[in-house]
Amino acid sequence: MTTILVIEDDAQTSREIEAALVDYGYETRTAFTGRDGLVKAISDPYDAIVLDRMLPGDLDGLGVLAALRAAGIHAPVLILSALTAVDERVRGLKAGGDDYLTKPFDFLELTARLDVLLRRRNAPITESVLRAGPLEVDLLTHTVRRHGQLVDLLPREYRLLEYLVRNAGQVVTRTMLFEEIWHYRYDEPTNLIDVHVSKLRRKIDTAGEPSVIQTVRGSGYVLNAAG
Repeated sequence: MTTILVIEDDAQTSREIEAALVDYGYETRTAFTGRDGLVKAISDPYDAIVLDRMLPGDLDGLGVLAALRAAGIHAPVLILSALTAVDERVRGLKAGGDDYLTKPFDFLELTARLDVLLRRRNAPITESVLRAGPLEVDLLTHTVRRHGQLVDLLPREYRLLEYLVRNAGQVVTRTMLFEEIWHYRYDEPTNLIDVHVSKLRRKIDTAGEPSVIQTVRGSGYVLNAAG
């Protein structure tokens, strides 16, 4: 059973997060202060940690994160914060966070981001070729093949497809793609992602076969690992 530690001082938010994670199939433990969260994280192993950035008292989220890494705890940490500025996200990631999700957030995105972190943690570190259905993505040469045939992709198209293949079978939200591929959060309505996905589909899909990249209405995309 995958166990997640949730360190969040707001009781209602903590309950909602815990309920969403339990519904998704995770086991959870909760803490409402930085010190309590640190003690629990050191006392027992966790597969991942959801950590509020703005914890009250003398040990905030970044303090907890620094203490965790100093103690040799390398469980992936998803930071939650109402601080949306780019420099705040950078601070969180440089402090040892693995991902940063701004409040308010959708629980589908929360679970999707945790899936990404857990899959990344468990992925073999020696892999050089990713495979999903008919696709092969070579991480060394940055080339893509479908059914053995080379597909000519632009650099951003390659990064977009690599991210989808790494998370094949999992819903990837548009916000996640913006942050991973374009490296910033874009909250205003835009069809930028849809345009790039459409161009990518035209290059990797084969006539007469279902599209490898499926749209999840209202959420984002999922790459069909079966092909």
